Amino acid sequence: MEITREQSNGSSGSQAFTFSLNKGDTAHVLHPQQVIAYRGDPGNRSDRLLEVSRMMRKRKLIRADFTGRCTFTASLPPGIGLQTLDLGGGGDMLYDFRQLFFYTDGVEMKSRILKLKNMLITQDAIKMKFSGKGQIGVMTKGTVFQLELHETEPVYVNAGSILAYPENARLDLAVYGNHLASQHMSYHWKMTGTGHVLVQAGGSRSQELQQHMEDDGLVKRILREAIPFGNILIK
Repeated sequence: MEITREQSNGSSGSQAFTFSLNKGDTAHVLHPQQVIAYRGDPGNRSDRLLEVSRMMRKRKLIRADFTGRCTFTASLPPGIGLQTLDLGGGGDMLYDFRQLFFYTDGVEMKSRILKLKNMLITQDAIKMKFSGKGQIGVMTKGTVFQLELHETEPVYVNAGSILAYPENARLDLAVYGNHLASQHMSYHWKMTGTGHVLVQAGGSRSQELQQHMEDDGLVKRILREAIPFGNILIK
């Protein structure tokens, strides 16, 4: 299966991706309402109900199964991208199931219950572990990049920017820097271990910067910077 990002001539910010399936390919799309164009035998699309547990996680009822040969194009709203990842067998990365857009045959999924401290900051109780051979596509906010983890030297990552991390990574909720710095930053995960963490560059941090650039008023900006936790208390 090949996935191509369509080039845009406008400035709407929306993105479109075309999936080209060959004979024997199957793509399970969890947001079928985003499919805006299809070419192929009508019988090559088959919708079905999700399992009850996955209905709850995705807040969706239906998935669409596309089999080759066919092509279809899916659109994503402004600010949302699609990151395609190849799985080559075993895997230990944990993802938010709500961000999954599609997966192919050969991909296996298992639920992992998070530790209590992880639940409190992520506001999520379960992550999804993918294994097997195939592809998955996850919806992202901004550019996706990876940071290597080390056993003894921690990396601090904004909790809202993490896309996926290894199941065996050691995570502690933390801030860093001096007293003033720690008062004005969001919670971070202090992460150690082996492997890498996937980070997405967009999200709430980008929205706050955009609001700042739109000029919120000098007094408000000073109060946000001068008062402890002012960026949270003063909107």
